[in-house]
Amino acid sequence: MKPDKTSAKKVLKIVWIVFALLSVLFWTPKVDRMLTKDYETLSQFVSLDDGWHITVNEEVYPNVSLTDFHVQGLRTGDRITMTRTLPTGWDLVEGALRFYVRHSAVRMFVDDMQIFEYGYERIADHKTIGSGYQFVKFPSDYQGKSLRIELCTAEDNVFSKFDSIRIYEWENAYRVLITENRLPLFCGSFLVIFGLIVCVITIFALVYSRKYIRLFCISLFSICMGLWTLCYYNIMQIFAVPLYSISLINYLTLYLAPIPLTIYLYEEVVNLKYRMLKAIYFILLAVELAGITVMIGLHTIDLVHMAAALKYMQYILVGGLVFFFLVLLMNLRYSKIANRLSVVGMLVITCCMVYDMFGYNLGRYLGSESFNLKGVSSGGIMIFICMLFITFYVEMTQKMMQEKERDFLIKSAYTDELTQLHNRRYCMEYMNKLKEEKDYKYTVVCFDLNNLKTMNDTFGHAKGDVLIKSAADVIAGTFEEHGIVARMGGDEFVAVVRTSDQGEIAAIMEQFSENLAKKNQDAADLNLSIAYGYACGSQNDCDIEKIYQIADDRMYEKKKQMKSLMKNAGMLTSQARF
Repeated sequence: MKPDKTSAKKVLKIVWIVFALLSVLFWTPKVDRMLTKDYETLSQFVSLDDGWHITVNEEVYPNVSLTDFHVQGLRTGDRITMTRTLPTGWDLVEGALRFYVRHSAVRMFVDDMQIFEYGYERIADHKTIGSGYQFVKFPSDYQGKSLRIELCTAEDNVFSKFDSIRIYEWENAYRVLITENRLPLFCGSFLVIFGLIVCVITIFALVYSRKYIRLFCISLFSICMGLWTLCYYNIMQIFAVPLYSISLINYLTLYLAPIPLTIYLYEEVVNLKYRMLKAIYFILLAVELAGITVMIGLHTIDLVHMAAALKYMQYILVGGLVFFFLVLLMNLRYSKIANRLSVVGMLVITCCMVYDMFGYNLGRYLGSESFNLKGVSSGGIMIFICMLFITFYVEMTQKMMQEKERDFLIKSAYTDELTQLHNRRYCMEYMNKLKEEKDYKYTVVCFDLNNLKTMNDTFGHAKGDVLIKSAADVIAGTFEEHGIVARMGGDEFVAVVRTSDQGEIAAIMEQFSENLAKKNQDAADLNLSIAYGYACGSQNDCDIEKIYQIADDRMYEKKKQMKSLMKNAGMLTSQARF
């Protein structure tokens, strides 16, 4: 017993998937070791975390370590001063001080000489400042001198703990940053590139069919989360993008991301057929659109910055994730593999984003670093998008198979099996549609194949089928480009031509006669003979059934004339009797 081809294809797909997963698992550690093989050498740094004297507004904290120091309740405009003595020696040839700025303007002084400033002009203009690393050149002649850092906060509760301050070799500073964030770099780059490619492809595909809208939503979500990943983990800084621009992209993509995801969900909501659920869906979509619109407007006029609305947008984001998850769970009753994949992907991204959001808020408001594993959300997003893409592929495959089956059934219902022309049912429905159109001019041509019965009786039905197919070829080859052609049954055919101009009809009938003669010339023993009659009409003149009847009557008159001519010419033989 031969194995089923469909089962063999499924097994082959599973084998390829397993092979791809094993390849990823095998090569990922090797590639990671290649990236980090000289990390220990590159990451040598001088730590400046101890021995600081910190003043927060009027309150002084002497000799503190940044790893243990916490500050609560910072407000916009609060001023922080940090001072300490630099080490008397370090082995770095050309140092770079790495200092993490969190929505604060900063000035740096070495022995009261200002060496760096960022953000004060933007604060004066009520502009956003952003967050990220600042790299300040630190030559060896700064050794043993006094370092003073002045901060002015631009948002409320921007941080509660200071990040580690380090001096790296200047040529290694950015490379260390990339190596430390290699997972977010890979995930973010993949998401952006994947999203852009799919987006471009689906834009053209949407011109032909709306069924690709969900794939378009996946691509937009992928682009948003990819850019968010690259900005959140400071990878965009290697392209010399200003911190405030990175911060704007960071918040904008995070706030925009739920919208394509919600639009993607529409089909799942409709499938459930619950009015309340559909109403909640539109409320959620309206809130997301209104939220991002209001935030862009307020940020543009510098009334409220994107960073200030993060807490409220997080509520919307969490609400959207919960709604998405519930809808997918409810769709599991259909027991589709696509729904199950979506639920798995949703569980992964929910857990990953909750981890990062929880860790972010703990770090911002409580200064905790308990949840500091990098790239969790970006990895979860990659898995989720892969699940969505697989889900879309499975659903599209199923729909295409259903459409193909439906098209086959429709074609079978309206197609004559022998000639592959339209059948009687299609012709009658086409004529009924013509009744509904205004000022439509047409011509009905009726055909009847001569000598079919004699051919069947003498040479068998196989030869008769050849005659019918030959007649169909001639009629279709002449009339199909001008309208529709149908086999009404037996040896009867009909053509409905989209014109009633007598000159055009005469030219078409002349072409028909030429095609008929050529067919007989090509097959000498065919003896193909076709009687025809036609009648012209329009919506304003007469009912199409009457036009059809007139054409049919004229065809029978023509048939009688042909029979009479054959008798008079003595051409009636045993193969041509009626």
